[in-house]
Amino acid sequence: MNRIAALRIFPTVALALSLAALGCRSAPDPAFTQLAEARLLADELRVQLAKASNASDRAVMADTDEESVTFAHEADQAAGSIETKSAALATRLQSLGYASELHALQEFTDHFGAYRKLDHDVLELAVQNTNLKAQRLSFGPVRETADGFRDALQAAAGLTLAKDRCRVDALVARAELAVREIQILQAPHIAEPDESAMTKIEKEMAERLGSAREALKSLGAGASAAMTQQLDAASASLARFDKLSAELVALSRRNSNVRSLALALRRAPQLVAACDGSLAILQEALAKEGFSGTR
Repeated sequence: MNRIAALRIFPTVALALSLAALGCRSAPDPAFTQLAEARLLADELRVQLAKASNASDRAVMADTDEESVTFAHEADQAAGSIETKSAALATRLQSLGYASELHALQEFTDHFGAYRKLDHDVLELAVQNTNLKAQRLSFGPVRETADGFRDALQAAAGLTLAKDRCRVDALVARAELAVREIQILQAPHIAEPDESAMTKIEKEMAERLGSAREALKSLGAGASAAMTQQLDAASASLARFDKLSAELVALSRRNSNVRSLALALRRAPQLVAACDGSLAILQEALAKEGFSGTR
């Protein structure tokens, strides 16, 4: 049995045992019943807090849109349960007249409100998965288009006259290298959280794209009809490569995965710890209460 499942069962068992202890009475004392229910609700709040936090973390770390959405929904459900149970607990504590417990619950509510606001931003970013989409674009269509560019250039070079071969090979190598360097630059761009650093990388990409276009233009000077056909294919591949690279940069710029991870790692743990600390204080205070009713 996992930890959360155990936490779910234990409060229910505790309440059942507490009520069973009153078997010698004709009916449970109303104040005692409310106290037992309050303890159960406080226990359940800690369980739901753990569920909400864990589900949010899984949404951030998910590898697919489907998983991110599923875990985000679980986090929202747990948060909704917390709000419902907090209201129910407040009603019981007010009825019992437990001022210190109400204060602890209010502290939890305040901390949870701050966490809920942050978590909304985290989940909204997590389900977009723009960095993952940019990465898949780089490893898939972008790579395939770059390979097509290389193949067309190699085919064109094979049609070159012997006297021009050295010049053509040098230009082909220059164009291929420029495109491969753009591919290499995509990975740090996808992982980069700083916008100014991304701008610098994009400038380097543009310079290399310009170098590939210049080399392609030079290859076309005096080319035969057959070679021109291959160079046209290379030019079409380079245009598609440029378009895909622009899509990749746009996705990377949104940085949803990087931003959601940063929020989840740096800010969320502090708020969750504050929420849990308030609940621990509340549980401890309830544990010390007797069964004499309101004070």
